[in-house]
Amino acid sequence: MERLDEIGERIRQHLEEKNAARDRALQQSRTLIRHCSLAIRAAHRDERAEAQAELAEASKLKAELRTNLAAYPDLYHAGYTQDALKEYVEASIVTAILSGEPLPAPEDVGVDNAAYLCGLGEAAGELRRRVLDILRHGRTDEAERLMTVMDDIYGLLVTMDFPDALTGSLRRITDMVRGVVERTRGDLTTTSQQEDLKRTLRAVEEKLPKP
Repeated sequence: MERLDEIGERIRQHLEEKNAARDRALQQSRTLIRHCSLAIRAAHRDERAEAQAELAEASKLKAELRTNLAAYPDLYHAGYTQDALKEYVEASIVTAILSGEPLPAPEDVGVDNAAYLCGLGEAAGELRRRVLDILRHGRTDEAERLMTVMDDIYGLLVTMDFPDALTGSLRRITDMVRGVVERTRGDLTTTSQQEDLKRTLRAVEEKLPKP
């Protein structure tokens, strides 16, 4: 028992350092998520330079998280940290798709596969938002392109039938994506039918004799 005080002091010091790292990670995660939200908002507004600037700030925080938590892998894989990484993936994917750029891969955004897949699924919700926005302005071709992307995302996620221990909350997200895709397809179909009806009515009006 002579070493008890020494052992206790070492454990206490380790826990204090770990707790400090956890507090920093929580703050960094919150700030990272804020930058990601701003990047997505800028992407929806077609403010590409602003979106890239916000993503750059988020990327710095992502790197800091990895460095600061290198000694504490359990904290790095904790829920709040992984949520921030998923937000970064989502923002990166949404910005790329809306800008017509290639889809970034997990290694491009610097996250593991589980966080990437969850972020990919979350991006589908933002794509639906974009589809609804542009349909109001008659941009059906772009809406069709995004609908195809959403279909492809769901087609990939539904094949990832692995335990949640490996993929996080992917099953729940995949179910969400299915509903998002189905609703968006319905909205797009309704809009297309309305446009067809308008064109038909205009054609009929043009054939009617002028008063």
